[in-house]
Amino acid sequence: MNKQPVALMSDEKEILDVEYPIVEHFNTIQGEGAHSGRASYFIRTAGCDVNCWWCDVKESWEEEGHPVMKVSELVEVVKESGAPFVVITGGEPLMHDLFPLTKALHSLGVQIHIETSGSSPLTGELDWITLSPKRFKKPTEEIFEFVDELKVVVLTNKDLAWAEENAAKCPEGTTLLLQPEWDTPKSIPLIVEYVKEHPEWGISLQTHKFLKVP
Repeated sequence: MNKQPVALMSDEKEILDVEYPIVEHFNTIQGEGAHSGRASYFIRTAGCDVNCWWCDVKESWEEEGHPVMKVSELVEVVKESGAPFVVITGGEPLMHDLFPLTKALHSLGVQIHIETSGSSPLTGELDWITLSPKRFKKPTEEIFEFVDELKVVVLTNKDLAWAEENAAKCPEGTTLLLQPEWDTPKSIPLIVEYVKEHPEWGISLQTHKFLKVP
């Protein structure tokens, strides 16, 4: 199921020639969130205007200095991988118009998942939307009706209040997850106790870091 209307371009060639700055792309296993453990192809776009201080891919913040790839090239590497599930992440992927890339990827029959802060307008043909909102750059209001998964990184009690504020805007049935910040161990017992008291929430762990999966 696609969450956004399709934006048709003039022809297939025009779509395939659209370019994106790409930090990295690779065949892997989704390590966190609702699809943890699932075979996936990751596409990490360059450029971010959120700049979380705990970000472990700060090299993705600047758009300049990264290779530019055509949609046709990205479709080909995904096709060769055989992965049934594509994760578009960043940086902040919604800084780019994702309609051309997602439309072309859907021609392969794959499902498309985006991980976003929601701070830029929503674009693309998307099958699963993970919203990871940040207190210092809030998501747009229009994204909430499309959210499948709300995943909030927790450092302190303020983040738990922030999680509830955003959950109240999400559709009924949205998967609600709290994720400890990797370098903030004190967030783990905070989350564990909160989930015990609020069972509508679950816990997301960065299993790829434990397993050393890229």
